[in-house]
Amino acid sequence: MTAVTSFPPGGSPLDEALDLLREYPVADGHNDLPHALREQVRYDLGRRDIAADQSAYLHTDLARLRAGGVGAQFWSVYVRSDLAGESAVSATLEQIDCVEQLLARYPEALVRARTAADMEQARGQGRIASLMGAEGGHSINCSLATLRGLHRLGVRYMTLTHNDNVPWADSATDEPAVGGLSAFGREVVREMNRMGMLVDLSHVAPATMRDALDTTEAPVIFSHSSARAVCDHPRNIPDDVLERLPANGGVAMATFVPKFVLPAAVAWTRAADDNMRAHGLHHLDTTPEARKVHRAFEERNPRPIATVATVADHLDHMRETAGVDHIGIGGDYDGTAFTTSGLDDVSGYPRLIAELRTRGWSRADLAKLTWQNAVRVLDAAESAARELGASRGPSNATIGELDG
Repeated sequence: MTAVTSFPPGGSPLDEALDLLREYPVADGHNDLPHALREQVRYDLGRRDIAADQSAYLHTDLARLRAGGVGAQFWSVYVRSDLAGESAVSATLEQIDCVEQLLARYPEALVRARTAADMEQARGQGRIASLMGAEGGHSINCSLATLRGLHRLGVRYMTLTHNDNVPWADSATDEPAVGGLSAFGREVVREMNRMGMLVDLSHVAPATMRDALDTTEAPVIFSHSSARAVCDHPRNIPDDVLERLPANGGVAMATFVPKFVLPAAVAWTRAADDNMRAHGLHHLDTTPEARKVHRAFEERNPRPIATVATVADHLDHMRETAGVDHIGIGGDYDGTAFTTSGLDDVSGYPRLIAELRTRGWSRADLAKLTWQNAVRVLDAAESAARELGASRGPSNATIGELDG
């Protein structure tokens, strides 16, 4: 990896941010565009052509990705955790197919990436490296063979849970059931290590985080989570877990969702979610109908506003606690109804980089945050897989055998 030079003299913080992103673009850990396309137009990409301005419907389109300095994106192939069994698997396959359709439709802008080397090649080409992450272990239906199938299709991380527990792992936002990871859950982690699939600990309970760190033989990630010490939300990362990342080699990618970064937004968002349910809608619904319900609620109940500085406070804390080599960015765009002011869509990343620059972050620090740490952690997972794959084959264990 080449050394990072200093900033050219005389530029404003925003000029410096844009200069940095031309060389070290953002590798974002989590974007829910595929699910928004599923919910809004059932994958009719002609109706949501991201080569055109989609700001009325989406947080993401190609022009705004370019304006934001995005050079790599983990597209989430998320499906709701109230789907179960084979229906969750087939829905996840549809999400993967959506990403494939995007790659085929926009080859001048998006390029498939499965490895750290692919990410670097895409950066050299000026295209956006497109990777995939499965959000929630319900997507594999308690099947290690299904996990391997997702990996073969290009999925490079799996979040162990979403908002609900899976039979083998506890979620941060559900009642504890297995106390972290079950024996089968630990086998899932080991099998992910063997394949080179990153273990993603966003959404999981702290006990699950700690069990995964005790089990893993490769670095982990948090694809979209912020600091619990700054905003005490169960979706965020406790300091004792952040402190373990240097020994593990993992990366925590700060998210921008207001209820995860601004304490005043936590109770407000809970009320907004209850309002959605009262209208017969899922609280994560981002369709135009749902947005209309959200806007009406917000007019009656003004929303506490998170700002770019709010997110920067999390990154300052995460840097201090885990170290600059172990932090990144995971915006969670198109997976949230509400956004942070100044980070309203994928064009906003330069404002965050500029804010961090005013706080004294160096060019080398920022290059690690935006690009280098994400590339390094995927490369480390690949290296671990080569070593582990030489010593053990695929696991055919079942949850019945291991958990009884």
